Amino acid sequence: MDKIKIGIPRSMYYYYYKDLWINLLKQLGFEIIISPKTNKQIMNLGNQYAYDEMCLSLKNYIGHVAYLQGKCDYILVPRIDNFGSDNQTCTNFLATFDIIHNLFEENLLNYNIDYNHHETELKGFIHLLKPFGISKKEIVTTYLEVKEKIKVQQKNEVRTNLKKLNSLNIKILIVGHPYNVYDDYIGKPIIKILKQLQTEIIYSNLFNPKIAQEESKKISKTLYWKYSKEIIGCIPRIIGKIDGIIFLSTFPCGLDSLVNELAIRKLKLPTLNLVIDDMDSLTGFETRLESFVDVVRERKKQKNEEKN
Repeated sequence: MDKIKIGIPRSMYYYYYKDLWINLLKQLGFEIIISPKTNKQIMNLGNQYAYDEMCLSLKNYIGHVAYLQGKCDYILVPRIDNFGSDNQTCTNFLATFDIIHNLFEENLLNYNIDYNHHETELKGFIHLLKPFGISKKEIVTTYLEVKEKIKVQQKNEVRTNLKKLNSLNIKILIVGHPYNVYDDYIGKPIIKILKQLQTEIIYSNLFNPKIAQEESKKISKTLYWKYSKEIIGCIPRIIGKIDGIIFLSTFPCGLDSLVNELAIRKLKLPTLNLVIDDMDSLTGFETRLESFVDVVRERKKQKNEEKN
């Protein structure tokens, strides 16, 4: 008997939940089909279906969903609202399921995360998978096993990220959501240029999220967006160990425009605010990144001379 094929768009949610989804669903007997790395074709697909007002990240996600049409039995599109009243997600994370449902006629798999209404991640998976004849016990056992493995993996990733702070190279902190920073169309070209400029890159999402959330209060005590707090919360902790910060976001993200501005106003080291709208040409980005790294390198040189 053929396995049920579940499609996973390689965008947005993917960069938070890929390890959980892939391992959990495979162990429970499903075949996983992941859309390819973002390219111009996928972005063009997204633009065909999206509205102009949508941010580039959401257009990107829609393009990945469009690519998966006809290639699987179901496409996994969760609805993630909040992890508590002070841990709200972006409106897109709440609205994406409804947007996709209205744009496409594909079979969608959906689960809700809404802690304010006692809808946890585990309850969501039980609701999602029981119709396929999988027992609650098997779902819970597999879920807990996978989560434990992910916890160990994440600790190792955080440890590796922290070790980079000991580098003698120019250390640049990239502050951005993982679905932007690690996307092959949006963030990877920026990372490639920075590596060519011989910088050590520290990633804002690879820190202990609980500590980051608490530390984010030093930048703003009133933020209630979960993922925003987690990526700016590392700044107060490592501010004396890095040489510059690049804020990476997509146009026109209202959330990032507010949060990044809040952070930049309180920082006294070199910062660069990159807002990505189109990656057809890297020329402008290369020039800005080269200039920024030159400034950071010169400033570090002057500081070292003053110490000596």
